[in-house]
Amino acid sequence: MTKQPMTSAEVATLRRLDIAHHLPAQSDYQLQAELGGSRIIVRAEGCTIHDADGHAILDGMAGLWCVNAGYGRKELADAAYAQMLELPYYNTFFKTATAPAVHLAAAIAERLGNDLTHIFFNSSGSEANDTIFRLARYYWALKGQPKRQIFISRWNAYHGSTVAGTSLGGMKFMHEQGNLPVPGVEHVMQPYSFNDGFGESADAFGERAAAAIEERILAVGPENVAAFIGEPVQGAGGVIIPPVGYWKKVEAICRRYGILLVSDEVICGFGRLGKWFGFQHFGIRPDMVSMAKGLSSGYLPISATAVSASIVATLREAGGEFSHGYTYSGHPTCSAVALKNLEILTRERLVERTAEDTGPYLAKALERLRSHPLVGEARSLGLIGAVEIVSKPGTNHRFNGKEGAAGPLVRDICIRRGVMVRGIRDSLVFCPPLIISHAEIDRIVDTIKESLDEAAPLLRALPMAI
Repeated sequence: MTKQPMTSAEVATLRRLDIAHHLPAQSDYQLQAELGGSRIIVRAEGCTIHDADGHAILDGMAGLWCVNAGYGRKELADAAYAQMLELPYYNTFFKTATAPAVHLAAAIAERLGNDLTHIFFNSSGSEANDTIFRLARYYWALKGQPKRQIFISRWNAYHGSTVAGTSLGGMKFMHEQGNLPVPGVEHVMQPYSFNDGFGESADAFGERAAAAIEERILAVGPENVAAFIGEPVQGAGGVIIPPVGYWKKVEAICRRYGILLVSDEVICGFGRLGKWFGFQHFGIRPDMVSMAKGLSSGYLPISATAVSASIVATLREAGGEFSHGYTYSGHPTCSAVALKNLEILTRERLVERTAEDTGPYLAKALERLRSHPLVGEARSLGLIGAVEIVSKPGTNHRFNGKEGAAGPLVRDICIRRGVMVRGIRDSLVFCPPLIISHAEIDRIVDTIKESLDEAAPLLRALPMAI
């Protein structure tokens, strides 16, 4: 492992090759070239990443919402090494399975409960939601209701970057690339009270947001709807925490019309909200669950789709092949690492620690920001949170010299000051590793405050939102 910063020549070579040959994910390639290449990350431990220039950065984003157990876990590396020596790879296509995948499926099902007994493995959250998209339609066809094709989702939701995942998601700027969504996906309002229900009571707004789902079901015809899909807390959409009672209302609507309820746990799963899964926090019982990220703490690519016993019973009663799957479904090495990761989360009680200690500590620390003149709201649930940046205290008015200018501007200052957060439109979001300390939480919050102070004159120079 490289312990010292790279030489300037080595860094320059990497950045030259980055521009010449590498296309980073979800990037502006013109900007990549203008910046002279990407920031090169070379090592990490605990909650800290290090770049090639020698900067240490507290990772307030857990990689990409995923490094729940923290960096530098030798146990996970050892699990991968041991499995690679024994059986590095085999598929699940030929009436075969591997021991790590079978044990992992059982371990996930045990933590899910709620009749979610069966697991289909994939490599990414996008693939997990693709699996749900196809399986739900297949299930209804087997049930003699082939017209049930429509998925209902929410605007500003994120369900992946594949064609199906992007279509299920509700990000319009992503839909513009590729003539999406595909037919059969409907979108309704999100439960984003700060933007869409400002000044409205939580109960009234939650009722209105849930009612929008029922209205769309009735508009397209309940007999045509396969499922409703939603993230317990919308992550990439800006850490949208729904009002209390919203999810119970959504579940009741789905049951009323016999529609499958799908919980996208790609971000919320594996302890992020202080429960093993987000749906458990909100007290609902989904029919299918997608998961990824925290499943292996990001150490190797693996995801899963959980399916209820009743759906599996229909598949088995009907017989016939479900013509879906991936080369790496149930990959034994990825499964072995994920299984060890679940052991670590359990042994160290990181899920319980999030609920009982660090989550409440983060919520308390964020109270220090609420009096800041640029903060309209500071919210969190477990170890995921957001700070809304506004132009006028007590309002949700934005700085509108350029839409979404505030979030990226303050984000860049935070990173320069040594804390990695994400800017989404006019908010800062964060979701640190579950091993984070109180001191590191304080550093995230204090750095956000200092960065807001530094950004204030720049933002004040922009036109005020009306």
